Amino acid sequence: MFNTQYPLVQAPMAGVQTSALCNAVSNAGGLGSLPCAMLTSEQLRAELLAIKAGTNKPYNVNFFAHTPPEIDAARNLKWKSALAPYYHELGLNVDEFPSGQGRTPFNAESAELLEEFKPPVVSFHFGLPRPELLKRVKAMGAQIMSSATTVEEALWLQANGCDFIIAQGLEAGGHRGHFLNHDLNLQMGTFALLPQVVKAVNVPVIAAGGIATAEGVAAAMALGASAVQVGTAYMLADECSTSAIHRKALQSEAARHTALTNLFSGRPARGIVNRVMRELGPLSEFPPEFPLATPGIAPLRAKAESMGSGDFSPLWAGQNASACREAGAALITRELVSTLTTVRD
Repeated sequence: MFNTQYPLVQAPMAGVQTSALCNAVSNAGGLGSLPCAMLTSEQLRAELLAIKAGTNKPYNVNFFAHTPPEIDAARNLKWKSALAPYYHELGLNVDEFPSGQGRTPFNAESAELLEEFKPPVVSFHFGLPRPELLKRVKAMGAQIMSSATTVEEALWLQANGCDFIIAQGLEAGGHRGHFLNHDLNLQMGTFALLPQVVKAVNVPVIAAGGIATAEGVAAAMALGASAVQVGTAYMLADECSTSAIHRKALQSEAARHTALTNLFSGRPARGIVNRVMRELGPLSEFPPEFPLATPGIAPLRAKAESMGSGDFSPLWAGQNASACREAGAALITRELVSTLTTVRD
């Protein structure tokens, strides 16, 4: 599919990885990925140069494809009021409550930069960018991937130019990729969603969500996946930049309890349950629309983390963190694909 040794994609994980993990997985035979949604143009250029210097293997760059909402003063005030007690508790000035977009979707500036580097694979979350931007990416020779959380989304992605579809099950860590309908009752687990998507579309399907072991990879392949995307299993990798607070949470009993929450960005994403999720409720009416919630909670996160606490941090993780361990990314990659020969036979 990607001219890689193994049908394994390392999930792009914004905030916990850089090009180092991408290079390590690509060099080990998988498809390494670089999350780009939180990078400035200068940072993206630096990371692409690092990939160019660190591997001659295929790799993937990932962007968000959401439509930035208008800032709603009333919603922002509601969010400010909900977080005010925590600001006071941590000695922060709530009158300096920040606002802003927090995330930038794929745009013409990103496309221009990619045209210089011509990455072999470009993936998107929350649908696809505008047709004229997607056309530019395809003109570079890149293969296109995007996440589907329902059969309807998979069919839409196929009809709109996707070469590969990532079937993202409800178990997956980080942000849900849904974009056609925000009703979480429509979301399915990986092994319920995967065979339905495989049956519905004519393009290769990549399974994602809750897959963290060789047995899980084999099960997904047996259900018709052409490849598997794995994220959480890499979060303790030597090459991952996961913070010490996040690493400690992943190795604790707390990792058994994850939930979908909109508190950190305004959009449902799966993470380890912490104080703010317990006290405000993981899915709350308070945060403004994605990604407008991020700036307001960021000062709380920074202050708490400076005190060694993850009470206000997005501790992203999938439902299956059991195989998440400290090791080199190359070893993790080889272990994940160790049973694939029996599946292929």
